[in-house]
Amino acid sequence: MGLIPLSDASRRPTHFPFVTMFIIVLNVFVFALELMGGDPFVLKWAAVPADIVGGHHWITIFTAMFLHGGWSHLIGNMVFLWAFGPEIEDAMNPLRYAVFYVAGGFVAMLAQIAASPNSTVPELGASGAIAAVMGAFMITYPGDEIRSLLFLFIFVRVTFIPAAILIGFWFLTQLWNAGMVAPVQTGGVAYLAHVGGFVFGLLTARLFEARKE
Repeated sequence: MGLIPLSDASRRPTHFPFVTMFIIVLNVFVFALELMGGDPFVLKWAAVPADIVGGHHWITIFTAMFLHGGWSHLIGNMVFLWAFGPEIEDAMNPLRYAVFYVAGGFVAMLAQIAASPNSTVPELGASGAIAAVMGAFMITYPGDEIRSLLFLFIFVRVTFIPAAILIGFWFLTQLWNAGMVAPVQTGGVAYLAHVGGFVFGLLTARLFEARKE
């Protein structure tokens, strides 16, 4: 069984989500650079925990959140961002949202580095920052219905799931997988980055929300 969130069925943003769209376009552009530059490009701009801890290549904590390991990685992340990002951008305003997104990505990457400080496996991906957006959505619009695609073997249908249930279940799977793989992390999905980003979103969502006049 699989589940893909598509959009918030309970509300529409009052403004076009320019920042969310820009982030998606930027990620696609950087992925095109990855395809042209190959492994040397990825190794230059991905975050290697052992290097960061050793005081080298700190800029990669930022650049790594715009890199992806393949088409499925990129598309999956951008689908999740488009499902939850526009409403959070609307709630925060574009500038606050942009700062929040980058800060969430930083915190997520630092959480993964702290969990495996001696690792030489490159860390990359936008999922930590997107987890922060999902954490904020959990706080801001927990009762909204999320239009989702439900896959059950060969059957596909559109269904509507409360955000608190969908995001809550997602977070529990991240916690479970982090506990299972963290001691022997050798690459793959950075579950602890997801956890770190999500918790950041939960704790700071209200601080970033735009004041209502």
